[in-house]
Amino acid sequence: MSQQLPPALLASLQNVKGFSENAFVHAHEKSEQVTSIRFNPAKFNSQKCTVNVQSKIPWSTHGYYLAERPSFTLDPLFHAGAYYVQDASSMFLEEAIRQTIDVTAALQVLDLCAAPGGKSTLIQSVISAESLLVSNEVIKARVNILVENITKWGAPNVVVTNNDPADFQKLPCFFDLIVVDAPCSGSGLFRKDPDAINEWSLNNVLLCSQRQQRILADVMPSLKPGGILIYATCSYSEREDEGISDWLVEAFKLESQQLKVQENQGIVETVSKEKAYGYRFYPDKVKGEGFFIGVFKNTNGVNAKNEIKLKNKQQSLSKQELELLRPYLKNADRFSFLKWKDEVLALPYQIYEAVLLLQSVLYLKKAGVKMGIIIRNEVIPDHELAMSTIFSEKINVVPVDLFTALQYLRRKEVNIVSDYKGWVLLKYNGLPLGRIKILPNRINNYYPPEWRILNK
Repeated sequence: MSQQLPPALLASLQNVKGFSENAFVHAHEKSEQVTSIRFNPAKFNSQKCTVNVQSKIPWSTHGYYLAERPSFTLDPLFHAGAYYVQDASSMFLEEAIRQTIDVTAALQVLDLCAAPGGKSTLIQSVISAESLLVSNEVIKARVNILVENITKWGAPNVVVTNNDPADFQKLPCFFDLIVVDAPCSGSGLFRKDPDAINEWSLNNVLLCSQRQQRILADVMPSLKPGGILIYATCSYSEREDEGISDWLVEAFKLESQQLKVQENQGIVETVSKEKAYGYRFYPDKVKGEGFFIGVFKNTNGVNAKNEIKLKNKQQSLSKQELELLRPYLKNADRFSFLKWKDEVLALPYQIYEAVLLLQSVLYLKKAGVKMGIIIRNEVIPDHELAMSTIFSEKINVVPVDLFTALQYLRRKEVNIVSDYKGWVLLKYNGLPLGRIKILPNRINNYYPPEWRILNK
């Protein structure tokens, strides 16, 4: 690392539990690059992976360290949603969830600051199929990458929203679990992004802590009594970590939850002034980047009823339309269908009513799986359907090699020898990449142009 760590940061950490200045500085000076991925259990597993898996991440069911960092851009499995590239420390969110809430229940979960989607895809893999995950991002410029990553993950029980945290007050006592990976001063990411050192200051830490309080205060009314709040940052600063934990206990009378941590994992448990437990990840103690997480239970109040009038009367699909759609799904009886403008969405029937409620009070960017549009008794399938885990295996499928897969992902012309005509699904190493349409004199590539690989 060419830049020197901010002296003010080092000075501020002198009395923080787990901080060892020499080891901390040395960890940042080393050129070692830690790369880790988390497999999508609904699509893939480590045995089928083409990247060089080195070892398992101890606190993650599907997380692995890689021996080296490959070119993910040139791996079709990455684009197929087989895995997500994520820092190992932040995967500890799985333990925080599993230890504090019943993941077999039908939950309503909010990932409040979700882009680019790492924690949302993790949460989706942990909760039950009957649960609803609302993946929210307030910044419009970051929502599209969130939609892309959620789409590639392929799960039907996720809704992506683009709302301010205060908007969720329209859903009082709605969520069983809220995850707030709050915007922070970013000191935990100095090894990955050395340029962030120049942007760090004690004043920025103060501003971030104030913003974190506003975000948490805005969203708190939507947490059910008995519900769980998980707060996380990628900052080392006490003001943003233990300081916010104390504020949550004092301001909202939340009950801190202690987690079980293996002694040999290098995770540091801290206890704040208000006896709130926090868990710190230092790069000199764990194989991962800087991270802080705390878990709280809402022991206040009684459940409020959501007396919200639905915006619009929902259009019902005709029997003929339903019959056209059913062959495209593995288990059509498990889904309800929603007409959204000209498009048809497939939603697990267990979350259908909740999604209608969300549609009435929030700005939805994506909900369930977009199946496509119906024109003249023909389904024009959407790319979301091709990427989903609910797409029927009975459709026309053509396996492709690496070269053809990359040509398709670049949205170039592909040469396919096939007896099929019309819509065809391309698969690489058993996973869908998307659709083409084989016509008598040409093949149309329907990979989304905004997602195409630009790397030659």
